[in-house]
Amino acid sequence: MPSRKPAAPAAAPLDAIDRQILAHLQKEGRITNAELSRRVGLSTASVLERVRKLERTGVVRGYAALVSPASVGLHCLAYVEVTLDRHVKATVRRFMNEITELEEVLECHHITGEADFLVKVTTRDIPAYEDFILHKLTALRDVRNLKTLIVLSTLKQETALPLTEAGEERR
Repeated sequence: MPSRKPAAPAAAPLDAIDRQILAHLQKEGRITNAELSRRVGLSTASVLERVRKLERTGVVRGYAALVSPASVGLHCLAYVEVTLDRHVKATVRRFMNEITELEEVLECHHITGEADFLVKVTTRDIPAYEDFILHKLTALRDVRNLKTLIVLSTLKQETALPLTEAGEERR
């Protein structure tokens, strides 16, 4: 089934320097090239060439500011298990196209198990979430059932991926 995201790049052969560069970029996306090159022990030209290759090959997909949800008035975070009427190609494709258009949806994953999709949603508050469910999510014609899990507090939230190779110990 087609996906709205680009195909994942094949696992790029990354050496230790590439992994160091990625680790620094994941923690500090606005690090200067000069500081990055100092930290990994290469010339600025070499580091810039490596970063551009990581971007060109899709290993680095982009850069973003991480915004505090509460600071912009978003106090409700929910995960919603969505079950479709029928799990066939046409309904799945239609749902995938429609769900990505809803601005409250931060993530949507096609999953295994009793539900078909797991959707991460943020809204201003519970009444806004109820409005989202009643007027947007259940308005999608193929949705049969929803199960909502409201986040009470977040203990850990990472954006950086672990970059160790199989068999390599983390330090």
